[in-house]
Amino acid sequence: MKWLPAAVAIGLLLAACRGEPERVPDIQVMVDSLRPSVERAVGLHFRTAPRAEMRSRDQVHAYLEAKLDAELPEAKAHGIETAYRLLGLLPDSVHLRPLLLDLLSEQVVGYYDADSAMLFGVAGSPPEQLRLVLAHEMVHALQGQYLPLDSIFHDLHSNDRLSAAQAILEGQATFASLGIYAPNRDIAHNDEFWSLYHEQVREQQTSMPMFSRAPMIVREQLIFPYVSGADFMHWWATQSGHADTVPYGPRMPASTEQVLHPDRYQRGDQPLTIVMDTTAGVIYQDVLGEMEANVLVAARTGSTRPDELPALGWGGDLYRVVDTPGGPALVWYLVFDDVMSAQRFQRGAGSATDSLPGPGYRARLDTLTLGGHPAIRYVVAPAGWARWPELPLAVVAPAR
Repeated sequence: MKWLPAAVAIGLLLAACRGEPERVPDIQVMVDSLRPSVERAVGLHFRTAPRAEMRSRDQVHAYLEAKLDAELPEAKAHGIETAYRLLGLLPDSVHLRPLLLDLLSEQVVGYYDADSAMLFGVAGSPPEQLRLVLAHEMVHALQGQYLPLDSIFHDLHSNDRLSAAQAILEGQATFASLGIYAPNRDIAHNDEFWSLYHEQVREQQTSMPMFSRAPMIVREQLIFPYVSGADFMHWWATQSGHADTVPYGPRMPASTEQVLHPDRYQRGDQPLTIVMDTTAGVIYQDVLGEMEANVLVAARTGSTRPDELPALGWGGDLYRVVDTPGGPALVWYLVFDDVMSAQRFQRGAGSATDSLPGPGYRARLDTLTLGGHPAIRYVVAPAGWARWPELPLAVVAPAR
């Protein structure tokens, strides 16, 4: 989720149920008391003791604004918004930066700031809720002592790869903190617990006013690391054969497809890299990945739960937003694992192609073969775009 600042992807699900504010104990004492449990849950030890302080709501709001300025500047936000609008995922009235600021301000109870290696709690938060969120954020503090978080979260190569990495870090923190909070329940092996967890997360979030009104693409991006990431860590701890390790470094999943479908991770189903030819006026380009592509399928087929859709058969993709005299254009290449997956996509999301463009626009969906793989090319652009007779081409890059 490249457009969500990594350092503030904080307790969004764990903070969903608010109670009446109570007197909050000393946050450093709380962190120190949690330290042994966090180390046991993760299987790593703090190299330096975690430090913590409280922050006011105004201080947190200013922090979130600064993070958005640094990690989601206006130009990037404009490029992502334009792509989502052309795909029919974001209405013209919604702008990502103010929406994210409102969402994060609504939900934050505590956070870990990687720049200062500090934990922060939000003044006025109920103690039990703060304790749960701090346990989650302390896992991030521990990760920060063993992983190059800056390089992971500033990888500009692929939004999808970054979303997968974030899902592992948030998933591990969620999985570990839930175990700390319920030490007498073997949640790792409790399938009923995980089924209920999924439903409770979504129910709690729909009770949050800003979240419930957000577009599906934003809601699913926010939920994905905490639910699908925790699911992956549940699988890692119980079925992967690697329960005594963590999926860091070369073991980090390379796509949201691998997070959503651990069997594909296990068999080494690596994402294909798509390269598009030179096009004048490029505003932005990136990879949707399976998670966001599932949101597109859900939006176009009337489903409210992208997480319940079957595996997409995603092999790789690349979209590009281009500035033209008549307005922005989008070119998207999506490669599938097999012909059946491509056909299923065409019957579902592809069938709604012609109904999406606004006045003066046209859309086109072509089936083709890319690097020996079945693929589609979806284009939505002004009807008078000069490139319609000769659309941008793409190739599958050789594996590295």
